[in-house]
Amino acid sequence: MARPWQATVRSALRLFRSELGLIFRRPRTVAMLAVVAVVPVLFGAAIRVFGDDGEAILVQVAGNGLALGFVAFTFMVPLILPVVVAVVAGDAVAGEAGLGTLRHLLTAPAGRTRLLGVKFAGMSVFALATSLIIMVAALLTGLVLFPVGPVTLLSGSTVPLVEGLLRIGLVALYVTLGMIALGTLALAVSVFTDTSIGAVVTTVVLVLVSQILTVIPQLDAISPYLLTSWFQRFDGALREPLATGDMGQGVLAFAAYIAIFGSLAWARFTSRDVTS
Repeated sequence: MARPWQATVRSALRLFRSELGLIFRRPRTVAMLAVVAVVPVLFGAAIRVFGDDGEAILVQVAGNGLALGFVAFTFMVPLILPVVVAVVAGDAVAGEAGLGTLRHLLTAPAGRTRLLGVKFAGMSVFALATSLIIMVAALLTGLVLFPVGPVTLLSGSTVPLVEGLLRIGLVALYVTLGMIALGTLALAVSVFTDTSIGAVVTTVVLVLVSQILTVIPQLDAISPYLLTSWFQRFDGALREPLATGDMGQGVLAFAAYIAIFGSLAWARFTSRDVTS
């Protein structure tokens, strides 16, 4: 006879598998992942066909295909990835409420906290999947179209091929955590509405406004508190030695956003009637 905690774990795993199926089987999710995979390929093909145009980072790609991974993240992190993650996270609760399926889920003995945790876990897996797809697509494209060898970093030093691959993996993990932080914000917005498009648009607008604020010199004082200020600090992985200070601060900022907006989402979801 199964113990109560074992039954609880099995129930949570079933709910989690169902959530992953709901996320990754949707046609729009498949389409977004396809776009995420195609963009690095297009970057690589454009550099191969039209040349590097003298830009330093593009010159690196032309000389070493591994650099394409860094280029892909640099161009996709500011807007493309946030939009993709916001669509999934913003729909997590609001979409269910809008369709009327959230009421059914809450009648099951899953518990609101567990259900919200599953929604968060599903969004996190999706964020990880997008980063891995970018990394793999860029590496394969770089391998096919350009020579591959030791990687020249932004600091001018060169590291062996294997270390270069590890640094790309570190970039992917850093970006994943940043997108999870953004997804948590979108999830918090999602529990306040039953219209998924409203949650998605609100999150994207917040990202755009935050990015605008970060480039205004007079507002430098608030820059450390803006999530987007930390998105591209993954460039610390491209320096020798690793800029662990900047990246560490970015990780702390992401963790703070996850804690704050995760708590806000939990407080709203567990105390208010989100099914009406």
